[in-house]
Amino acid sequence: MIAIDTNVFVRILVDDPEEIAQSQAARKIASAAKQIYVPQIVQVESVWVLETAYNVKKPDMLNIREHVAANNAFVLQHADRFAAAVNMFRLNNADFSDYLILSCYAADSRRMTAHSPPGRGWGG
Repeated sequence: MIAIDTNVFVRILVDDPEEIAQSQAARKIASAAKQIYVPQIVQVESVWVLETAYNVKKPDMLNIREHVAANNAFVLQHADRFAAAVNMFRLNNADFSDYLILSCYAADSRRMTAHSPPGRGWGG
């Protein structure tokens, strides 16, 4: 398994006619590694890149996010939070990053409540 940055992740996902060699190189690295670790920052940044540089709209972004989640080659940091963010993104109108922040907050709040003495959680 290897960890990748946003540039490599986007090159794996997008067939960019202006960057054919880079896309091929990224996919070759991914194929050789078998599994790709995708940190949360890459999950968020890739949405921004796809929206701004490639003009990917929400329905296609959802398809990409669902493909990533379903593909065993991608090992997502906090996959449960990613899935919750995708579900909220599907149903509402805020940015994916907002929903990932919300899903992280919800998960961390539950953890802090379950494992902290009263008054010792977030800001307590």
